Amino acid sequence: MRLVYDPSHYRDNTGLKETIDTVARLGYEWVELSPRKDFIWFYEYPKVDRQLIKDLKKYCADAGVRISSVLPVQQWSSPVEEERQAAVRNWKRCIEITAELGVDLMNSEFSGNKRKPQASEDAFVRSMEELMPLFERESIKLNLQSHPHDFIEQNIEAVRMIRALDKDWIKLVYSVPHAFYYDDGIGDVVKHIEEAGDLLAHVLIADTFNHKAGFGLRYIINPPDADVTIHQHLNPGEGEVDFDALYRKLREIKFDGIVTNAVFAYPDRPEWSNELTLKSIREGLHL
Repeated sequence: MRLVYDPSHYRDNTGLKETIDTVARLGYEWVELSPRKDFIWFYEYPKVDRQLIKDLKKYCADAGVRISSVLPVQQWSSPVEEERQAAVRNWKRCIEITAELGVDLMNSEFSGNKRKPQASEDAFVRSMEELMPLFERESIKLNLQSHPHDFIEQNIEAVRMIRALDKDWIKLVYSVPHAFYYDDGIGDVVKHIEEAGDLLAHVLIADTFNHKAGFGLRYIINPPDADVTIHQHLNPGEGEVDFDALYRKLREIKFDGIVTNAVFAYPDRPEWSNELTLKSIREGLHL
């Protein structure tokens, strides 16, 4: 099993070298390169040159940290063709960067427009048809997650879409803090893992509250019909995910993929948050 840290707590206030050094100090051998302004940011063309790649490789070597995966988020499923084409262009550069770093895995979200699911699916498939040959040429694997407000939100639909692509190098990211979106407010983590089956390759650990609970009053939004999507990435035990069931099921299937600390809620107390979450993961998975 690969225990990984997503350093999103540090992305807005810490340089790249200090972030890598911090990952090592927090007790991790592996880091996930999630979006950050000084590397690959959401929806933008990567601001990365050869020197930065060389520097990052040195930072990692000096700290004893390895890059588990590179995580770009692009609108490759946009029903707007101009946006989709720009996203594919950005993805191609992200794949090049990943290959130059010597990393063999990327992970991302389906993205798209949940109110135009069919058009988004069509766009996603077009993008994948363009990008799959490049992934294969560079020998880079891909893990995908459905995310709140994507054109795919439910776990079973993500599994079906990945199976439709029919590539043994494309697998599923199961994001625990999205559990209540995965089945419209039930949050049955055991069923989700069973649905994923052999596609399950990557688990993101964080807690959340059920956005469907409280008869619409769990979250009070002003104005009431505002077009927003709310979820959290809390320390395990602070929300309503059944972590006992989650850890028990992962132990039962002898999960041996990637487990990532994906708590983002405490940039003011990141070390405290990491201590709690890392303890939960290690005790829950008997590491």
